[in-house]
This record gives sequence, structure tokens and C-alpha cells, in this order.
Amino acid sequence: MIYKVYYQETKTRNPKREQTQSLYLEADSVIEVRDLLDKHTPYNVEYIQELDDNHLAYEKENADFSLTEFN
Repeated sequence: MIYKVYYQETKTRNPKREQTQSLYLEADSVIEVRDLLDKHTPYNVEYIQELDDNHLAYEKENADFSLTEFN
């Protein structure tokens, strides 16, 4: 599954909607997504959204779409 993650870059400041960013991850579950983010980023995760086929097709039309991979 592909997940869209909405996040703030740091956990030390209060979240502001205007500073919310997003990334895309491929994983088997929301739990796996959260584990990957906890291990590899300092992000304050706001929301993790599972993308269905139609939503994924829409997101792929955006020039900013790319899957994030952690090593």
C-alpha cells in the first residue's frame, strides 16, 4: 500500500497548518509507516492516510509525487 504522511519537520514547535508537509511511503500497514518514521526522522506526524487507487492516480499527476525510501 502507498501512504501519504502529513508532518511537521520538528517535534519541538507547535504545529502550524501552513508548515505542514507531506511525503509518500510504501508499506504493509500504518504501524510499519509509523515505525519507519520514528526510526529515520525527527518529524511530528500529524496524519497517515492510506491512498486508494483513485487517490493514488490523482497524487501521481502532481509533479511533487515521489516515494520516500529509508536505507
